Amino acid sequence: MTRHFIDLADAGSDGIRAMLDDARRRKLTRAGWPKGKADVDRPLDGHVLAMIFEKNSTRTRVSFDMAMRQLGGTTIVMDAGSMQLGRGESIADTARVLSRYVDAIVIRTDDHNKVVEMARHATVPVINGLTDHSHPCQIMADLLTVIERRGSVEGSRWAWLGDGNNVLHSIIEAGSLLGFDVTAACPEGYDPDPAVVDAAKARSGNHPFVLTRDPELAGAGADIVVTDTWVSMGQAHADEKLAALAPYQVTEELMAGAAADGLFLHCLPAHRGEEVADAVIDGPQSAIWDEAENRLHAQKAVLLWCLARL
Repeated sequence: MTRHFIDLADAGSDGIRAMLDDARRRKLTRAGWPKGKADVDRPLDGHVLAMIFEKNSTRTRVSFDMAMRQLGGTTIVMDAGSMQLGRGESIADTARVLSRYVDAIVIRTDDHNKVVEMARHATVPVINGLTDHSHPCQIMADLLTVIERRGSVEGSRWAWLGDGNNVLHSIIEAGSLLGFDVTAACPEGYDPDPAVVDAAKARSGNHPFVLTRDPELAGAGADIVVTDTWVSMGQAHADEKLAALAPYQVTEELMAGAAADGLFLHCLPAHRGEEVADAVIDGPQSAIWDEAENRLHAQKAVLLWCLARL
């Protein structure tokens, strides 16, 4: 059976833990090595990953490219404007053809249904590089970062500040799979998808997710404080959205109310002075550079899991 990674639940809690263990082990093994040197075992030697980008990317593109190099494989990078998908070829036909050429496919797009449709017709693993619904690869890096800094994610308390978007959806999903609490402070009109919350509660039986309008309440005592850019690429009504989200900026005062050893995470790119203050993102509680680096290590594990090497 082909292993797709559309959302975290595709791997389940055991699969996620196996990926995180492997990511940490491989990262430690490579300490001090040149970035372009392949891992000793080259587990994906001869394998090719196709990467389709319908949305711009820095971290997803470079980290997956370097992940394949370190695992011994290679990549082909495409954008909608340079392939037939951008001229009307269907997702299904694209999936069927690419499956004859490559060993796995990453797609980053604005429509979650496109990823689901590609997985339905592909005979090789399809990986969600970001959609409007979820961002599982980012959350794998977040989980790895928290484990490195705190030893475990189980039992921790996460606070989300801002828009109830795709990143929050994947955090809620991760909480239900790995057993940590999530409190989200979102302005009215920017709540997470109720279907995501309901699915998390159904999965865990009693998933401790709280939605509030009060950012201080969400941040109080939190082990992890997370936010994201308020206006994504191409979103309309930016001025209206910025005004609604202004009270939800992660400030020094809000971080002072978090746990004494609380961490700040942000998937980047950050809009400093909007969702986060400079003093927080550059401060001692910020773990964003480890978080960004861990996209590479986590995605190596995602590739190995998808190709049944874990």
